[in-house]
Amino acid sequence: MKTGSNQGAKVVGAATPSRLDVLRNLRIVIRAAQRHSSWIEKQCGVSGAQLWMMRELGDAPGLRVGELAAKLAIHQTTASNLLDTLEKAGHIVKARDAADQRVVTVTLSASGQALLAQAPIPARGLLVEALSRLDEDALQRLDQGLQALLEVIDMVDESHAMQPLPFMM
Repeated sequence: MKTGSNQGAKVVGAATPSRLDVLRNLRIVIRAAQRHSSWIEKQCGVSGAQLWMMRELGDAPGLRVGELAAKLAIHQTTASNLLDTLEKAGHIVKARDAADQRVVTVTLSASGQALLAQAPIPARGLLVEALSRLDEDALQRLDQGLQALLEVIDMVDESHAMQPLPFMM
Protein backbone atom coordinates (compact mmCIF):
# COMPACT_ATOMS: atom_id res chain seq x y z
CA MET A 1 0.00 0.00 0.00
CA LYS A 2 2.15 2.82 -1.22
CA THR A 3 0.45 6.17 -1.39
CA GLY A 4 1.96 9.55 -2.04
CA SER A 5 5.63 10.14 -2.49
CA ASN A 6 8.65 10.57 -0.34
CA GLN A 7 8.83 14.34 -1.01
CA GLY A 8 9.39 15.32 2.63
CA ALA A 9 12.33 12.95 3.17
CA LYS A 10 15.80 14.43 3.39
CA VAL A 11 18.73 13.19 1.34
CA VAL A 12 21.52 11.54 3.35
CA GLY A 13 24.44 13.91 3.59
CA ALA A 14 22.23 16.97 3.10
CA ALA A 15 22.29 19.97 5.43
CA THR A 16 21.36 19.36 9.05
CA PRO A 17 17.57 19.20 9.29
CA SER A 18 15.69 21.51 11.62
CA ARG A 19 13.88 20.14 14.65
CA LEU A 20 10.60 20.73 12.84
CA ASP A 21 11.84 18.77 9.80
CA VAL A 22 12.63 15.82 12.08
CA LEU A 23 9.25 16.16 13.81
CA ARG A 24 7.49 16.14 10.44
CA ASN A 25 9.40 13.01 9.39
CA LEU A 26 8.50 11.26 12.67
CA ARG A 27 4.86 12.14 12.05
CA ILE A 28 5.07 10.75 8.51
CA VAL A 29 6.57 7.46 9.77
CA ILE A 30 3.99 7.06 12.54
CA ARG A 31 1.06 7.96 10.28
CA ALA A 32 2.29 5.58 7.55
CA ALA A 33 2.42 2.75 10.08
CA GLN A 34 -1.00 3.75 11.39
CA ARG A 35 -2.52 3.81 7.88
CA HIS A 36 -0.94 0.47 7.02
CA SER A 37 -2.31 -1.13 10.19
CA SER A 38 -5.78 0.26 9.51
CA TRP A 39 -5.60 -1.00 5.93
CA ILE A 40 -4.55 -4.47 7.17
CA GLU A 41 -7.54 -4.59 9.52
CA LYS A 42 -9.95 -3.53 6.75
CA GLN A 43 -8.48 -6.09 4.33
CA CYS A 44 -8.46 -9.16 6.58
CA GLY A 45 -10.29 -8.38 9.83
CA VAL A 46 -7.34 -8.81 12.19
CA SER A 47 -4.98 -6.24 13.67
CA GLY A 48 -1.47 -5.68 12.39
CA ALA A 49 0.02 -7.42 15.43
CA GLN A 50 -2.31 -10.39 15.00
CA LEU A 51 -1.42 -10.72 11.32
CA TRP A 52 2.27 -10.62 12.24
CA MET A 53 1.65 -13.44 14.75
CA MET A 54 -0.10 -15.43 12.06
CA ARG A 55 2.83 -14.88 9.69
CA GLU A 56 5.22 -16.23 12.33
CA LEU A 57 2.95 -19.26 12.85
CA GLY A 58 2.78 -19.79 9.10
CA ASP A 59 6.57 -19.88 9.00
CA ALA A 60 6.99 -22.01 12.15
CA PRO A 61 3.86 -23.91 13.20
CA GLY A 62 3.72 -25.03 16.82
CA LEU A 63 5.49 -22.08 18.41
CA ARG A 64 5.06 -21.56 22.13
CA VAL A 65 3.36 -18.40 23.35
CA GLY A 66 6.67 -17.14 24.77
CA GLU A 67 8.45 -17.77 21.47
CA LEU A 68 5.78 -15.80 19.62
CA ALA A 69 6.09 -12.96 22.13
CA ALA A 70 9.86 -12.89 21.58
CA LYS A 71 9.48 -12.82 17.78
CA LEU A 72 7.20 -9.78 18.06
CA ALA A 73 9.22 -8.19 20.91
CA ILE A 74 6.11 -7.99 23.09
CA HIS A 75 5.27 -9.10 26.61
CA GLN A 76 3.99 -12.68 26.92
CA THR A 77 0.71 -11.47 28.47
CA THR A 78 0.12 -9.20 25.47
CA ALA A 79 0.84 -12.12 23.13
CA SER A 80 -1.65 -14.29 25.04
CA ASN A 81 -4.35 -11.61 24.76
CA LEU A 82 -3.79 -11.26 21.01
CA LEU A 83 -3.87 -15.04 20.61
CA ASP A 84 -7.11 -15.32 22.61
CA THR A 85 -8.80 -13.03 20.09
CA LEU A 86 -7.41 -15.07 17.17
CA GLU A 87 -8.58 -18.28 18.83
CA LYS A 88 -12.12 -16.92 19.34
CA ALA A 89 -12.18 -15.97 15.65
CA GLY A 90 -11.14 -19.52 14.76
CA HIS A 91 -7.82 -18.54 13.15
CA ILE A 92 -5.51 -20.44 15.52
CA VAL A 93 -5.51 -23.60 17.60
CA LYS A 94 -3.83 -23.81 21.00
CA ALA A 95 -2.68 -27.15 22.37
CA ARG A 96 -1.09 -28.15 25.65
CA ASP A 97 2.11 -30.15 25.44
CA ALA A 98 1.52 -33.77 26.49
CA ALA A 99 4.80 -33.93 28.44
CA ASP A 100 4.41 -30.54 30.15
CA GLN A 101 0.86 -29.21 30.52
CA ARG A 102 2.20 -25.73 31.30
CA VAL A 103 3.49 -25.40 27.73
CA VAL A 104 1.01 -24.14 25.14
CA THR A 105 1.82 -24.42 21.45
CA VAL A 106 -0.01 -22.54 18.74
CA THR A 107 -0.77 -23.42 15.12
CA LEU A 108 -2.89 -21.84 12.42
CA SER A 109 -6.30 -23.36 11.79
CA ALA A 110 -7.55 -23.91 8.25
CA SER A 111 -9.29 -20.51 8.35
CA GLY A 112 -6.09 -18.92 9.66
CA GLN A 113 -4.08 -20.44 6.83
CA ALA A 114 -6.63 -19.19 4.29
CA LEU A 115 -6.61 -15.70 5.79
CA LEU A 116 -2.81 -15.58 5.78
CA ALA A 117 -2.67 -16.74 2.16
CA GLN A 118 -4.89 -13.81 1.15
CA ALA A 119 -3.40 -11.24 3.54
CA PRO A 120 -1.76 -8.06 2.31
CA ILE A 121 2.01 -7.74 2.39
CA PRO A 122 4.03 -7.00 4.45
CA ALA A 123 2.33 -9.27 6.95
CA ARG A 124 4.93 -8.49 9.62
CA GLY A 125 4.13 -4.80 9.45
CA LEU A 126 5.34 -1.73 7.63
CA LEU A 127 7.90 -0.67 10.24
CA VAL A 128 9.44 -4.13 10.65
CA GLU A 129 9.71 -4.47 6.88
CA ALA A 130 11.22 -1.02 6.46
CA LEU A 131 13.75 -1.61 9.26
CA SER A 132 14.78 -4.92 7.67
CA ARG A 133 15.55 -3.07 4.44
CA LEU A 134 17.98 -0.62 6.06
CA ASP A 135 21.66 -1.44 5.81
CA GLU A 136 23.56 -1.99 9.07
CA ASP A 137 25.03 1.53 9.14
CA ALA A 138 21.66 3.21 8.63
CA LEU A 139 20.05 0.99 11.25
CA GLN A 140 22.82 1.80 13.74
CA ARG A 141 22.50 5.57 13.07
CA LEU A 142 18.74 5.38 13.51
CA ASP A 143 19.12 3.47 16.78
CA GLN A 144 21.69 5.96 18.06
CA GLY A 145 19.40 8.86 17.17
CA LEU A 146 16.43 7.26 18.89
CA GLN A 147 18.56 6.49 21.96
CA ALA A 148 19.67 10.13 22.08
CA LEU A 149 16.04 11.25 21.83
CA LEU A 150 15.01 8.91 24.64
CA GLU A 151 17.80 10.26 26.85
CA VAL A 152 16.33 13.77 26.76
CA ILE A 153 12.71 12.72 27.30
CA ASP A 154 11.81 12.97 30.97
CA MET A 155 8.85 10.59 31.01
CA VAL A 156 10.29 7.47 29.40
CA ASP A 157 8.64 4.21 30.43
CA GLU A 158 10.74 1.35 29.11
CA SER A 159 7.89 -1.11 29.64
CA HIS A 160 6.33 0.41 26.52
CA ALA A 161 9.06 -1.28 24.49
CA MET A 162 7.26 -4.59 25.00
CA GLN A 163 3.86 -3.37 23.77
CA PRO A 164 2.72 -3.03 20.16
CA LEU A 165 1.80 0.47 19.08
CA PRO A 166 -1.83 1.11 20.12
CA PHE A 167 -3.08 1.29 16.54
CA MET A 168 -1.62 -2.16 15.82
CA MET A 169 -3.55 -3.94 18.56
